[in-house]
Amino acid sequence: MNLRKNLTEVIHDVDRKSPRQGGISNWLFLCKIKFAPGSFSVCPAWHHSVYVVELSKDVLRETKFVRCNPGYVDGKPCVYVGMSGLDPDIRFDKHKAGIQSNTYVQRYGLHLMPDLYEAYNPMTYKAAVDMEIELGISLREAGFGVWQA
Repeated sequence: MNLRKNLTEVIHDVDRKSPRQGGISNWLFLCKIKFAPGSFSVCPAWHHSVYVVELSKDVLRETKFVRCNPGYVDGKPCVYVGMSGLDPDIRFDKHKAGIQSNTYVQRYGLHLMPDLYEAYNPMTYKAAVDMEIELGISLREAGFGVWQA
């Protein structure tokens, strides 16, 4: 049987059963399921990530950084928190190469700190925007020196 026809029938059947919950076609739209003749492919909308880059302590010489971190605790790491539709490793490499980079990451970036963000990835764009803010706030509350774009 034709997979596209069967999947389409299932979609319409589920949509009739739960129209108030958005139905499965709403989910399929979010996940960008695309049909090609005789096949289909899934390209999830969940491809955004948050990431944390450890910055050298030399960033504490930057007046603007220090001013934005009045609660910084000596000995805690200084970090940059960002979000991207790219893999965090690729995004970090672009920062260091000066491609759409943050000045602090380009100058003082040491390495990624995956222990602080891996559990959250991947996610939707909106979730990544919100998580970037929340992660920055929680790290700042823990005494980290934090910079966000």
